[in-house]
Amino acid sequence: MRHVIALDVGGTGMKAALVGDGGELLHRARRATGRERGPGAVVEGILDFAAELRAYGAERFGEPAVAAGVAVPGIVDERRGIAVYAANLGWRDVPLRDLLEKRLGSPVALGHDVRTGGLAEGRIGAGKGADRFLFVPLGTGIAGAIGLDGRVEAGAHGFAGEIGHIVVRPGGTSCPCGQRGCLERYASASAVSEAWAAACGDPDADASDCAKAVASGDPNAVRVWQEAVDALADGLVTALTLLDPRTLIIGGGLAEAGETLFTPLREAVRQRVTFQKLPSVVPAALGDTAGCLGAGLLAQDLLETTDPSEVTA
Repeated sequence: MRHVIALDVGGTGMKAALVGDGGELLHRARRATGRERGPGAVVEGILDFAAELRAYGAERFGEPAVAAGVAVPGIVDERRGIAVYAANLGWRDVPLRDLLEKRLGSPVALGHDVRTGGLAEGRIGAGKGADRFLFVPLGTGIAGAIGLDGRVEAGAHGFAGEIGHIVVRPGGTSCPCGQRGCLERYASASAVSEAWAAACGDPDADASDCAKAVASGDPNAVRVWQEAVDALADGLVTALTLLDPRTLIIGGGLAEAGETLFTPLREAVRQRVTFQKLPSVVPAALGDTAGCLGAGLLAQDLLETTDPSEVTA
C-alpha cells in the first residue's frame, strides 16, 4: 500500500503517522524529542524515528514510504529545507531535509509547525472549502497561518503569519522579541495563565482554571478573560483588515474553553469591524493532530512534483 511518513516535531514530543493515498492514518506513533540531551541528539532522534517509521511501513505494507513530510518549530526555510532556528530545541541552520532524504532514500518536505497545522485545518479541518483563511493557535505564544487557495503562505523570508507580534498595546508589556505590547503577551494561553495566577493569588492557576471561573461568574476571572479577548480581537481585526480572510480558525489551548472564548470573541470582533467583511470565527477541528496531518499533506503534495524513483539513498 502506497503511503507517506508524517512527522510533527514539538518542543517536548514528536507525533508521527503513516498516511495512505486517501489520507487514511495507517499507523501512529509518539516519542519524546529529547531536547534535554542537546540539539545534536534531537536531530539524530528525528532521523532515527523517521527511519523506524520507514522500516515499519516496509514490513507492514510491503514497501517503504514514498515520501515524508516533517513539521518543525521556530524559523524554517522551507524552500531550502533548513531548520534555521528553534529556541526550544537549541538548533541553528540544520539541513534537515537533506539529512532525512539521505537516511530515508525518498523525497522529504520540511515545513513550519504552525503553517503545516494550518494547511491541515484549511484543507481537511475547520477551514475546508474556504478559499482564504487565517489559522491562529493560542498556546504558549501566538502564531498564524495564512491560507490561500489550498496552500499556506510562508512569506519572502519565512516569517509570514507572525500575528503574535502585532503590537496591540503600545508601550505595554515587554516581549522576548524586543517589542513592547505584543499580542501574545496579552492573549496567549500562557499570558492568561500568568494574569489569572496573579489575580487569584494561586501561582499554580492556569488559563483553564480562569475559563472555569469565568463560567461560574467570578468577576475577577471575567475581567482577566475580557482583557485577553479584547487584545485578541484587536490583533485579529488588524489581520483581517490586511488579509480579508473568509474564515478565522482559532485553535490551541485557549480555544479548548469553547464558547467561553468564542461567544465574547465573535462579539468583540464584530464591534471592531467597520468597512471590513466579517469572517466566520470558528474553532479548529483537528486539535493536536493538525501538525502531523499537515506534514502528511506536505509529503503528498511533494509527490505531485517529484518522481520518488529518482531519489536514491
